[in-house]
Amino acid sequence: MKRLIPVLTIACIACSQPNKTENINSKNEFTAEGKTATVITTAKDTDLRLSQTAKLDFQNTKQALETENSIFVNPNNTFQTFIGIGGAITDASAEVFAKLSKDKQEELISAYFGKDGNNYSLIRTSIHSCDFSSGSYTYVEEGDKDLKTFSIDHDRQFRLPMIKKAIAEAGGSMLFYASPWSPPAFMKDNKNMLQGGKLLPEYYNTWAKYYAKFIKAYENEGIPVWGVTIQNEPMAVQRWESCIYTAEEERDFLKNHLGPVLEQEGLGDKNIVVWDHNRDLITHRANTIFDDAEAAKYAWGTGFHWYETWRGGEPMFNNLQKIQEAYPNKKLLFTEGCNEAFDSLKYQYWPNAERYGRSIINDFNRGTVGWTDWNILLDETGGPNHVGNLCFSPIHADTRTDSLIYTPSYYYLGHFSKFIHPGAKRVSTVSSVSLLESTSFINEDGKMATVVLNRSEQALNYQLYVGANQAVSINIPARAIQTITY
Repeated sequence: MKRLIPVLTIACIACSQPNKTENINSKNEFTAEGKTATVITTAKDTDLRLSQTAKLDFQNTKQALETENSIFVNPNNTFQTFIGIGGAITDASAEVFAKLSKDKQEELISAYFGKDGNNYSLIRTSIHSCDFSSGSYTYVEEGDKDLKTFSIDHDRQFRLPMIKKAIAEAGGSMLFYASPWSPPAFMKDNKNMLQGGKLLPEYYNTWAKYYAKFIKAYENEGIPVWGVTIQNEPMAVQRWESCIYTAEEERDFLKNHLGPVLEQEGLGDKNIVVWDHNRDLITHRANTIFDDAEAAKYAWGTGFHWYETWRGGEPMFNNLQKIQEAYPNKKLLFTEGCNEAFDSLKYQYWPNAERYGRSIINDFNRGTVGWTDWNILLDETGGPNHVGNLCFSPIHADTRTDSLIYTPSYYYLGHFSKFIHPGAKRVSTVSSVSLLESTSFINEDGKMATVVLNRSEQALNYQLYVGANQAVSINIPARAIQTITY
């Protein structure tokens, strides 16, 4: 029997479904008149965790005032189509999961992938090892240039069983993609999976075939693979598995090797995501690859992380918008983000959750179609990680006591993933005050969700306008996030 998880499920009030196409303004008969807004809240220094805090009827209203805090939702203007929110099932997540009792395993899977949990709809994993593995390994024996020894047997012990449980809990289907951190050592100029290095040109085709073998092996396990990213963080020399590609090198590997090889192997329908690194250099990478027609034809879009703030400063959200403007037919996918520098005294550290809320809202408002958290589960040390790069996850397991620790980040993620479903379209949403950040989506069944983030130290009243003359008045606590469904 599954344990209850600390999430309140809210029933939405249906509204009529607009009939619109992506990025085209069109008029329709949508109205909030007669509809009810359900407010779900998570707030610092309270017991509110995805809790219903109000049910309010939309009312006719007059001109918004400058003295009010207002959020304007225009259902007649829709944008990108949403593909999912989820996280990564790494070796670390799977190894920790295997240490839990059956009851706790069921609780964890339900908390993330169940309809009454966060209702995740996508999964990322690594192609062989990454830093969040207990050690470095590949799927071939060292020096096997022909890939005759290729086998995913390593993943059968921990990773594959957890992935299969997650997909089953989600209803049997899941957007699933994979990323490599490094080719095998013998394929690189530094003869080391760690510390950067480059893929040797004579192994470009062999490495491309390695992706194909991975995809086929996982699909033989009953796990359909949506796509791959070319290289995790291709401009970072890390003390863990890493490999460097210049923009031109990644372009040519995609154009001359990975794209053609996947087509030759009958895998031309798989989506290939470029970059898979931070927002800072993303424009140069996109320009270099997408301006080459032969390379661009193989690229689904651009993946990105949030770690550009390591040098200080603000997240570079506007770089995403510039790419979207320049290449509107290429998609944006957030492929990784986590809070670094694990400290067990900071499980409930609220800014960690607010980082999620702010990033998701701003990424979506600049055209991002999907959002992927990093490890979905780590232990009481922030690992395992074979080079000591210990981090936070939304849920931690204390393997000493067989217990799960839900951090605020888990609930902030749920404010999006529980209420925005694949196929939803983003709806025009604008705040009149910088203290409130917001985004909205309309689901395929006509149910709408507006998410509002308040990172200030004061509770705020605001008017939520939907359309021209319908509004509800809502109070959001200090340091809180709300989802309003209607």
